[in-house]
Parts: sequence; C-alpha cells; structure tokens
Amino acid sequence: MADFELRHVRTLAAIAEEGTFGQAAARLGYTQSSVSQQVAALEKAVGGPVFDRPGGPKPVRITPLGEVVLAHGRELLAKAAALTDAVDRFRAGHGRIDIGTFQSVSNLILPAVIRRLLDEHPGCDIRLSDVAPDDPRIGELDLLFHDGPVAGDVDRADLLDEPYLLVTAAGAVPAGPVRVKLLDDVPVVAWPPTHHQRWLERTLARAGAQPRFVFRTTGHETILSMVRAGIGWAVLPWLALQVHDAWADDRLDIHELTPSPTRELALYWPAGRTESPLAVRTREIALDVARELARRK
Repeated sequence: MADFELRHVRTLAAIAEEGTFGQAAARLGYTQSSVSQQVAALEKAVGGPVFDRPGGPKPVRITPLGEVVLAHGRELLAKAAALTDAVDRFRAGHGRIDIGTFQSVSNLILPAVIRRLLDEHPGCDIRLSDVAPDDPRIGELDLLFHDGPVAGDVDRADLLDEPYLLVTAAGAVPAGPVRVKLLDDVPVVAWPPTHHQRWLERTLARAGAQPRFVFRTTGHETILSMVRAGIGWAVLPWLALQVHDAWADDRLDIHELTPSPTRELALYWPAGRTESPLAVRTREIALDVARELARRK
C-alpha cells in the first residue's frame, strides 16, 4: 500500500462524523474540492473506495474498507497528537534532566536551582547522581557540577571560587585572617582522605603547614561539633559553612586563611550535543544562583 498523509486520515474521520463532504470541509477549514481531492488520494493509496456516495443531499456512507482504515487511522491520529504534545512540552521545558553533583553543591546550590526549576516547569523530571570525584565523566549526564577538570569533550561555565576557611573554638586566635603556616602541627579535625581532602592537605603542605590530624569523620556538621568540643580546629569549604550557618554560632570563630586554599566550582555539559531547553534553562538558573552566592561571599 502506498503511503498516505495524516491529513487524509483526519479528513476521513471528519467526513465519517459529519456525514457530508461539505460539513467536513467547514469543520476542517478546507474547501469541499480539497476534501474530495484528499479522499481520492486516500482511496488511491488503500486501493479502494472508503465512502459510498449516494449523491444529492443524502449523507455518504463509510465502506467496510473505510471502517478498517478509520479504526487504525484513529490510533495514528492519537499517537500523532501525543507526539505533538510531547514535542510542545519538551520545547516548553518539560521532560527529564540528569545532573551529576557532589556534596557541597547538593547542599546549597542545587536546592535553590531545583526550587526555581520546579516553579517554572512543575512537570519536569530531575535526576541527581553523585559523580566519582577521582574520575568524573559526563557520560549521559546533561550537566555536571565539579571542582576540577572533567574528561571528554565538554563545555564549561565557571560558577564561583570557593575558599576553604579555618574554623576554631571561639577566642582561640585573634580575629582576622590567619596564615596557613600557623596550622603546622596544630590538632585538626578533618574528613577521611577523600579526593577533596587529599587535595586540601596537599595545598596546605605546599603553603608550609602539616596539621596533626587528631580525628577524622564524615560530615561537616559532625566536624563542627568536634571543634565546639575543643578536639581541634578544622578547615572547611565556604559552602559547607553556609549550609550549617556556622557564622551565627557564638561557640565558633571563622577566619580567612592566607594564602587562601581555593577550589574552582564549574558546571560542565557535553560539547557538540544538542541540548534540551530544560538543560539550557537549568544552566542559566545555576549561574544566577552562583552569582548570588558570590555576592554573599
């Protein structure tokens, strides 16, 4: 059977429902001759008449072949309508987005990004996944937050420079910036030797400080609790201290370090891949949120 167009099926359905070519033409916004031409094209494609035409004012009658074509044609029309709706929703920002992230971003940047995204596109499907910091890869992700280079063919937008800050018990050192060398052989509470912690310790060592790590534990809030208890000082990223509102705690003091250990937070996406409107909008929102955080910093 030769190919035919969806508009031919749509015309077939309109005639079957309206009963005449003229009424179907009025409903569809066609001329009657255009409707007749479409029916003729459909009948040529299926190899037989789809309507009996009694002539005069009598309504046309759909043939058995026409019934077969109409039954399956309605399924095609429904699928075409669903496809059109899905494309419209995609263009409007609905659909799915896959985002790779890590703890600091997940705790502070992403909640603000996702809140705005859901306000704008309540029907979107947001999938988050933790990416191995030692070997980050974009893979099938739409966006990836990371603080170092990412393998593969990617594009990048810088979000903000995040300093690491010294946290001590209140009054432990005079107010103001503290030189990194002051941390040499000082008792410190820290993370286990994760990717980020190893980077921090290398950075401190290059600046002349090798702290004495007296306790290691996961979780920024747990580390802050150890500092409050007087077990040791801590060096933590700015975003973590924002999340836990450490500045409002009168049991803690927070100091800048000189030179400042700083990591660059960036947003990556696949180069050369056609992006969905949702991915583009998510990136725009993430950059807005990062700019606001940078102003606060």
